[in-house]
Amino acid sequence: MRLRPDQRRRLLAALAGRLLAVSFGSGVDSTALLVALYLAGLRPHIITFADTGAEKPETLDHLERMNAILIEWGWPPIIICRKVPLASTGYTDLYGNCIANETLPSLAFGMKSCSIKWKQKPQDQVLKGSRSGPNASAPHPVWIEAQRTGQRIVKLIGYDCGRADIRRSRNLASADADFDYSYPLQLLGWPRPDCVRTITEVLGADMVPIKSACFFCPASKQWELYWLAAHHPDLLERALLLERNALTGKHSRFDEIEFGATWDDMVQNADRFPSSSTTVGLGRNFAWNQWARVNDVVDHAYRVKRSQADRDRFEALAGHLRSSDNALDGRSAARA
Repeated sequence: MRLRPDQRRRLLAALAGRLLAVSFGSGVDSTALLVALYLAGLRPHIITFADTGAEKPETLDHLERMNAILIEWGWPPIIICRKVPLASTGYTDLYGNCIANETLPSLAFGMKSCSIKWKQKPQDQVLKGSRSGPNASAPHPVWIEAQRTGQRIVKLIGYDCGRADIRRSRNLASADADFDYSYPLQLLGWPRPDCVRTITEVLGADMVPIKSACFFCPASKQWELYWLAAHHPDLLERALLLERNALTGKHSRFDEIEFGATWDDMVQNADRFPSSSTTVGLGRNFAWNQWARVNDVVDHAYRVKRSQADRDRFEALAGHLRSSDNALDGRSAARA
């Protein structure tokens, strides 16, 4: 696999000679980004991954496998960045934060503060350092070099040429007070299938990762919930507990007057919530608990069913519902 001459020229024109910092998400796009840099002969100065404490085991396993490849390439290893909360909070990760505060992650309400707090800031602190508090650390050498020479660090983000990522990147500034931002996959013109094919051809089909996201991410599609039930029923149960804890807790936005019943009654006895602008669950307009009951994913106590027949059913439903442009795997690439 090689880049076309025009693709290589575009990457080199934008990035050669710059101080490069890769924000690695351990998913398809960010893995393809590393491969693209390698094919162009561009070596990043730092690669960071933000661990919220809620990633799926497969994502963390992929990160370790990528680190082994980076060693072979002579590249710096991926630095795992974690937010360390104050001991007085009583929690250590994003899941614990939601449980302690009896709330859903902010994305369920159309906001992104959880991503900023648990992903962006920890990576920025590893780069820039932090003077005090539980996250105190010295600046990374690339930040020191940037300050010494007056150069700007370019943060490389793995947004591809799919419609959703194009829309996201258009709404973001190309620079802020500290960093410039670049989207190499968009410079190359690669949509998701091209990313999958490139990973497959350069690293092997087994190195195409699953989608990287918290196991209770409100952006999850229903096929991903079936996948989670099939592969990690314990994680799905934890997500259901988080949702119930939030929607029946002190910060619940659920209005019994509007719905005519309590959230718990609706989940247990109705097939859907009435149309509303109120967030009714992790799915924003649907509750994962209700979805799990209606689709026979859980028993009467909301424990995920674990028989082999049930797991096979969940796996089949996940495959049926998964669209061809979402979280493709190596086998999908081979058929394309």
